Amino acid sequence: MSDDEQTPGTEQNTGTTAGGPQPEKIRFFGTTWVDHTGHYALRRVGVAAGSLAAAVAACFVLRFAYQGLEIADIGGFVNMLVVVMFAVCSAIAFRKTWEGFGRRPSDPGREESLRSLKAIGFIGSLLAYFVRCFTEAPGEKLRRAEYETSRAQYEKRRGARTGNPAARKKPKRK
Repeated sequence: MSDDEQTPGTEQNTGTTAGGPQPEKIRFFGTTWVDHTGHYALRRVGVAAGSLAAAVAACFVLRFAYQGLEIADIGGFVNMLVVVMFAVCSAIAFRKTWEGFGRRPSDPGREESLRSLKAIGFIGSLLAYFVRCFTEAPGEKLRRAEYETSRAQYEKRRGARTGNPAARKKPKRK
């Protein structure tokens, strides 16, 4: 398949010319967030429902794991530590995921070091996706601001040019 062909379901409604900046794709939304076409609202509902269903399923899996700890009779202290660990990691993952929707990380190294913590608290990340889908595609506000800034800069640069410089008349020397 060539670069010009599109797979079904990946509409590219960018509203831009070929020479201007292109919008960044968002997972599950592609570039439909730019002008809210291509079943954008349906995709938001789907992402919200999917993330909520995944969070509920994950809670059941964690419940079974907790029941396994109870059956093993390893003690109340360890059971409490496991519950607190998942609660704290989920809260941190929710917060970091939510912050990631509004701004780019200032220190990518720090975000990389939090990757394992966010993996443990994946339920928090799923819930952040669920809640964010009620207002916009997750990360849309950030990408829209960046895209509009780059479009304005592009238009400003493009508007500052006044035709072909080679075609300008050169002043005659005396």
